[in-house]
Amino acid sequence: MPSDLLPDSLDQPPPPEGPGLFGEEPAPAAAAPAPAAAEAPATPYRVLARKYRPQTFADLIGQEALVRTLRNAFAQNRVAHAFMLTGVRGVGKTTTARIIARALNCVGPDGNGGPTADPCGVCPECQAILADRHPDVLELDAASNNGVDNIRELREAVRYRPARARFKVYILDEVHMLSTAAFNALLKTLEEPPPQVKFLFATTEIRKVPTTILSRCQRFDLRRVPQEQLRAHFARIAEAEAVPASEEALAMVARAADGSVRDGLSLLDQAIAQAAGSPEGVQANLVRDMLGLADRGLLFDLLEATFQGDIAAVLAAMDRGHERGADPGVVLADLLDLTHTLTRLRAVPALRQDPALPEAERVRGVALAEKLSVPVLGRAWQVLLKGISEVAEAPDRRAAAEMVLIRLAHLADMPTPGDLVKRLTEGGASLAQPGMAQPGLAPGGGGSRAMAGGGAVMAAEPAPAAPPQPRNFREVVALASGRAPMLHAHLLHHTHLVGFAPGRIELRQTENAPRDLAAQLSRLLQEQTGSRWTISLSNAPGEPTIAEQRSHVASERLEMAKAHPLVQSILLAFPGAQVEALRDDSLDEYGLPPIPEAPDDGPDFAPPDAEPADLDDFDPSDST
Repeated sequence: MPSDLLPDSLDQPPPPEGPGLFGEEPAPAAAAPAPAAAEAPATPYRVLARKYRPQTFADLIGQEALVRTLRNAFAQNRVAHAFMLTGVRGVGKTTTARIIARALNCVGPDGNGGPTADPCGVCPECQAILADRHPDVLELDAASNNGVDNIRELREAVRYRPARARFKVYILDEVHMLSTAAFNALLKTLEEPPPQVKFLFATTEIRKVPTTILSRCQRFDLRRVPQEQLRAHFARIAEAEAVPASEEALAMVARAADGSVRDGLSLLDQAIAQAAGSPEGVQANLVRDMLGLADRGLLFDLLEATFQGDIAAVLAAMDRGHERGADPGVVLADLLDLTHTLTRLRAVPALRQDPALPEAERVRGVALAEKLSVPVLGRAWQVLLKGISEVAEAPDRRAAAEMVLIRLAHLADMPTPGDLVKRLTEGGASLAQPGMAQPGLAPGGGGSRAMAGGGAVMAAEPAPAAPPQPRNFREVVALASGRAPMLHAHLLHHTHLVGFAPGRIELRQTENAPRDLAAQLSRLLQEQTGSRWTISLSNAPGEPTIAEQRSHVASERLEMAKAHPLVQSILLAFPGAQVEALRDDSLDEYGLPPIPEAPDDGPDFAPPDAEPADLDDFDPSDST
């Protein structure tokens, strides 16, 4: 093909890519002008979480204690060889590790600087670390490099000096994912690393890291960033991005971030994308729709209608939330959060002056908190907390959420258990019956207490330990408790007492008892009391077993408790409640009344130091 017919793109050789052989920039090809329609390649978009990632300690927000400690450590040349950074996701653990790596290896703009808490960001070391291509700063994911072979390779690598930097830095993210063998392989190296090696660990599950590892690291707990700081940070970023954003919208994003800067920036990124083309920018209604939140005013309407017992208003408010796209589970979670806020305002009135309190909580929240008591708010908390799990498991989330709110509205006009007991006691209910202690009152002290509710069982408190010389058969059985468990069980369930005297016991044992029970009991008593006891077997019926006596006493006292006027009043006030068990502090550890001690009639014989009487002086007529 003739050269004059070649297309312009093939008429000249293509320009070289990258720098020339000696590092100079390639000269542009004069005969190959760019086509008129050609455009510069678009710069790939960087998400806000990466674009505004902190580059220095000064950029970190909400971690003042961490920054202060690290600055002092660099100033005094007391930088540890291993750091453990822990905290929830998105608070800056890996970012802090990268800043520490740059601070350790920065050489300054002139190339003569040393470790500093303020890396320059322009030297070759800082630039290479920022670009994640420094050969001596290795960032590993412990989740995918969690085997002992990976740690052995790391141990071999730390033996060599850094290729170009001052320190060789290993950043292990999610270090809790390492296996037990890998942790053990790391111990020795972590305790005595070469002087040019630093370890930076990051984890969200500090409890899964062995204490042997933690004891060899300097630990920093990165805390959640407060909502007010997050809101101010997001406002600065929105201004830098030239995107209008309302205070309420940013507050919603900050609240949804739950202390995580990265999560909040991801939400802000999404909100900015949704607001593209809108002159108002990021507004509250847009964020509310994006997060599936209910309007704050709607939440107050729901809660006020619920506490007033107005079920029709509750369902109408839920319908409005459904029309706006609010998720039922999120609605209950928001109501739970609002209930917590109201409880704080009620319990600590000084919090009402907190400048960080949103306007809705300051006005409607304070007014609502004044009308409700802490027990009522606590009951609402329990119902909503249980309801959230019910909604998560229900096939129809909306129906489940409505059922939870209907249940809460039904409870609104019912007194709390404490109020009910107070009303009943102040109303003059009879609180005493012959042979029965007062149930349901203040804890502590003796007496019976009936437990009304779903299956609450209160065990009898243990009685004091029996003395070494048992005074009755029940104390003999108690000696076996903890020392001979099988013997103790047989004495409780398979042994009938026929007769008891100090040093002598007569028993009738059932067929389920072992044949050598008498011998076992005799040995135990001799070991514990230091004296010999005679254990004889009898065919006489004897007493019921201790287990049978306990069952009879428990049944009898439970019936007495159910018949008590105060308990009957409680059962009427709370339909469906049942008395499941009775606690009586006057009973011993076997659930039986204590055995009364035999009366002391005085000594049968004269004391050893008594003087003998003179029988010659005895006059029978003087006897009285």
